[in-house]
Amino acid sequence: MKSELKRLTSRSNGGSNAVRKSKLNKFIAGWINYFSMADMKSMLERMDEWLRRRVRQIYWKQWKKVRTRYKRIKKFGIPLWKVHEMANCRKATWRAALMLNSVLTKEEIAKPGYLSMLGYYTKECVN
Repeated sequence: MKSELKRLTSRSNGGSNAVRKSKLNKFIAGWINYFSMADMKSMLERMDEWLRRRVRQIYWKQWKKVRTRYKRIKKFGIPLWKVHEMANCRKATWRAALMLNSVLTKEEIAKPGYLSMLGYYTKECVN
């Protein structure tokens, strides 16, 4: 499952965010419906955290320039010194995605329509 999620959230596949989101949502729904009888709540919590970090990594990579990062992070209403610090971060994408956790929260990632694995599991599966 993790290798397929890695393939779907790859930054080099050339698809738009809408295409990536729809493929990811189809995969999550299909996988959870197939394994709905299993008790996998803790595993899905870990995979959800990892997947959200992958999505943050994608957004960080799309915001290529410091100016773009500054504008996008500023929209979330955090202090300007923190915006400046985050936008000028020179860490790699995986580390920067961890830093973006305070800006792109679960709710912000769910707004465009990304499914939460654990949310879908608790909604659809009765265990």
